[in-house]
Parts: sequence; structure tokens; C-alpha cells
Amino acid sequence: MPYVSIQTNAEPDESKQARLLQDVSSRLARELAKPESYVMVAMRPQADMLFGGSRADCAFVELKSIGLPHTQTTALAKLICELMQQHLGVPPERTYVEFSDAERALWGWNSGTF
Repeated sequence: MPYVSIQTNAEPDESKQARLLQDVSSRLARELAKPESYVMVAMRPQADMLFGGSRADCAFVELKSIGLPHTQTTALAKLICELMQQHLGVPPERTYVEFSDAERALWGWNSGTF
């Protein structure tokens, strides 16, 4: 049920992108105490982006989940920024993270909702 969307103007090669997706999936599953089998991660590299008037590498990451604990958002933002820097070279000050806590009835899966 956690969904992570990564949009960046960085241009990772396929192996870097694959490692990032896997690392985000496993680390967020662990941090959120959710089965990784429910985690979905999407990435849009090479997006046309401008941040702070600069075209230097940047990232926008959305994390949506049912029961997202607001008390964990600071730690999650730190983790996500570390992953963007480690895998893409995007510094934390050029990464925005948006968190959304979804209601069970508004999250569909397997022909129903949670």
C-alpha cells in the first residue's frame, strides 16, 4: 500500500535506477513496518525540472501510504534524501518530499479497497 513516486532531472543509468528502486522499496517497507510485497515505487528520470532557478540535479518524491505516521515524517524525509543523494547524487537541499496519509476506503487494490 505504500506508493513512492520519484521525479528527477538526474540521468541515472539503468543499473543505478534499478538499485535505487530496490533500495527505496526495501528500506521504506522496513521503516513503515509494511510488507515489501505491497510497496510500489515509480521513477520518472530525466524530467524537465527547475528548482531555485537552477537546472542542477533535483528530485521530487511523493510517499503515500495508509496509516502514515506523522511522527515518522522527519526520519522518512532524512532517509529519502539520503537515498536520492546516494543513488542519484541529488543533494538533500535540492530534494522535496511530499507525504500523504491515505484513508483505507480511498485506496483500491485487487478489485476492492483496503
